[in-house]
Amino acid sequence: MRKPFLNLGITVLGISLGFSQTVLNANGPGNTYEDINAVLAPGYNAVETPDCAHPDFGRHINEVFDAELNTNVFQFIAHVTPDNDRCKKYDRQRVEIKTYASSPDNLKAEEGETVHYKWMFKLPRNFKVSSSFTHIHQIKAVGGPYASIPMITLTLRTGNPDRLELRHTSTDSQATIKTVDLNLLRGHWVSVSEIIHFSNKGSYDITINHLSNNTSVFSYSNDIIDTWQDGATFSRPKWGIYRSLKHSNDIKDEIIRYANFSIEEFGPLSLSELQKRVDNTILVAASSKQIINFKTAKPKDYDAIEFYDGLGNIVALENRIKRFKLDFSGLNSGTYYIVFKKSEQRIKVLKISI
Repeated sequence: MRKPFLNLGITVLGISLGFSQTVLNANGPGNTYEDINAVLAPGYNAVETPDCAHPDFGRHINEVFDAELNTNVFQFIAHVTPDNDRCKKYDRQRVEIKTYASSPDNLKAEEGETVHYKWMFKLPRNFKVSSSFTHIHQIKAVGGPYASIPMITLTLRTGNPDRLELRHTSTDSQATIKTVDLNLLRGHWVSVSEIIHFSNKGSYDITINHLSNNTSVFSYSNDIIDTWQDGATFSRPKWGIYRSLKHSNDIKDEIIRYANFSIEEFGPLSLSELQKRVDNTILVAASSKQIINFKTAKPKDYDAIEFYDGLGNIVALENRIKRFKLDFSGLNSGTYYIVFKKSEQRIKVLKISI
């Protein structure tokens, strides 16, 4: 016997929520490290630089006024010599900021969470890269057997033409999944939006646009990708200049400007939040063997979908969503909540009684 279908042209209410968002902006010369640490790791150190190898220069991250943006920005400075990797490794150099174990929990991505990272950066027009690595952004796991290799990397590499590479691995073998001509980025302020649902069956979306006219430079999206390195405790972002010195003749002293870092975390909702958010949504009475076919609220239109029971516990969606249909077969009678999450702090909630 065929199961009955309930077709819903869903018009649930879009609500702006106060999810956890952390913003790091430059505020003018002086106290740069202190300002960064106050946001990314209060009371600790989120800055990794070669200051120890180059003490006469001073700090390798500072803040300056940018006339194009008409605001203060961060400058990350790397010298071919004598800079190294924190006086620990001498075949590479690192000028980076990060979140890590001492950072607040909302800056550390856990399995099942969706996080929206945003920032802006500008490469000089004459920026040089080697045939080895020049990383400007990474998502790294902490803990587990794959912690030594970034899960996601934006790296710059020489070629014909020079290119920016998006690289990915869920284990220990990273591969390039998309590239773009680096000349499209050199000399331009660009904005980056990166949305990751952290899961073995996760999703990844990144766009890079010219800030001057919002035209797209680079984009990549994958709704079925492994974005969780097994054994990890959490994942974290890094930004800056991290480059190899194996081909030092091919590189030069460089400055990359960064601005407007944002980390926005979409975690599970509490039962009280779920209940508050369904005041103006559709309540559907359904039988215990029911399939809901979403006509307008399609899973592909959202960064993440969560399914809660009446106590506010997340219910596994595996094998329940297929081709925009949600199968309620076998569930106990009661109240359930379907939550559609989208970037920019938007969600839609549907409350269903079985």
